[in-house]
Amino acid sequence: MFMGEYNHTIDPKGRVIVPAKFREALGEEFVVTKGLDGCLFVYDKTEWTAFEEKLKTLPITNKDARNFVRFFLAGATTVEVDKQGRILLPAVLREFAELIKDVVLIGVASRVEIWSKERWDGTATFDDMEDIAEHMAELGLSI
Repeated sequence: MFMGEYNHTIDPKGRVIVPAKFREALGEEFVVTKGLDGCLFVYDKTEWTAFEEKLKTLPITNKDARNFVRFFLAGATTVEVDKQGRILLPAVLREFAELIKDVVLIGVASRVEIWSKERWDGTATFDDMEDIAEHMAELGLSI
């Protein structure tokens, strides 16, 4: 399970250090793709395979389903960790998530998310957490 928040920078070549705790769980090779809310999603091979299997079950006759599958699969790439613990993020993914210099990597249970520091600081205010918690109860989650 992934958890925690880590601040890093992207070098001019588009490489970012993956925290050691995340690398241990992700392995030497894993998948990065476009995520929701303007971040990147990072999956280990097992989680990615399970996610792909779920995507395959979506009906090809449904336009939203086709777009959903395209969104995640067209932007997906396999990355490898170098000897310094870095991965190279393709330009298309860096542009999508607006990753320029400062980034935040966060663990969210089954995946890691990579955010631009600016976007994360604007998104992760959590000012409305009480309201959100009430809605989570409607989904069957109680604290």
